[in-house]
Amino acid sequence: MKKLTSATKILTRHPANPLISPDDYPGVMQMFNPSPAMYNGETILLVSMIFFKNDRLGETRVARSTDGIHFTIADEPFIKLDTSAYPYDIVCKHTIDNRVTQIGDTYYILTPTSAWPHQGSATILGKTKDFKTYEVMEIITLPRNRGASLFPEKINGKYYKLDRPGAGTGSQGDIWLSASPDLIYWGEYRPVLCPYAHWNMSKIGPTPPIKTKQGWLVIIHGVCQPCDGPHYSIGAMLLDLEQPWKIIGKTHSTLLNPEKDYETRGWVDNVVFPCGAIADEAKDELRLYYGAADTRICLATGSLSEVVTACIESI
Repeated sequence: MKKLTSATKILTRHPANPLISPDDYPGVMQMFNPSPAMYNGETILLVSMIFFKNDRLGETRVARSTDGIHFTIADEPFIKLDTSAYPYDIVCKHTIDNRVTQIGDTYYILTPTSAWPHQGSATILGKTKDFKTYEVMEIITLPRNRGASLFPEKINGKYYKLDRPGAGTGSQGDIWLSASPDLIYWGEYRPVLCPYAHWNMSKIGPTPPIKTKQGWLVIIHGVCQPCDGPHYSIGAMLLDLEQPWKIIGKTHSTLLNPEKDYETRGWVDNVVFPCGAIADEAKDELRLYYGAADTRICLATGSLSEVVTACIESI
């Protein structure tokens, strides 16, 4: 009989959680949903922040750390759009929940932001080489598409990204795939994964794929609707390296559920939310920075190979 693996025991929460909290920053209402990257030996987080004075308009700031635990947050927003010029004059200043992907020496940033009143989120593509300067490139999805995530290299001569159409409609959110010759013009849309388990029965969403020997590892979030309101949990799926629309496996159990007080109580209760992860194959380590209760930023770590195995053999 085939041995099956529970994903729930792989990740361990860091004892210093929450690593970043609004308690330490007067005037800040929320600090959440970080997108991680490594740059010049530093751990970088693009932190989603909302201030009391800004009436819930969110912004992105850069947080830096030499040890991956203690972070210094920039004093100014990182993503700045010229909202006086078309088409960004119709795009809201609410720029949060980024997804960062490194290709060569460039870091591409996919940022969901509202387009037209009541139309939901479209995705803006930008880039940086130093996390000091940001260059906007183009709006690369129609609304509603929240959580688009770019693959870190071309596959058979094409760029690929994972999409999450239907975001914010209240209906099920699924994961799709699209391809591009140049990162600007996208097509070849293909369905990849729809909600499939109790913990993600309402909707699911992707983060930037991580290349492993077995396939593309994608950390995903899932939402269910118990009696006390939505619960956001974290799982994973594994895609074929050459045909990324093909699923090799997925975790049927979760990697992380909202269980700790800092995850179950906040501006949005019962939320653990990923925007990416940092993998180190040499150390067999996965560092998952995540938002907790849409209020704080936390870290969980575990074996990269065990997460991949759990996708293939999960119960």
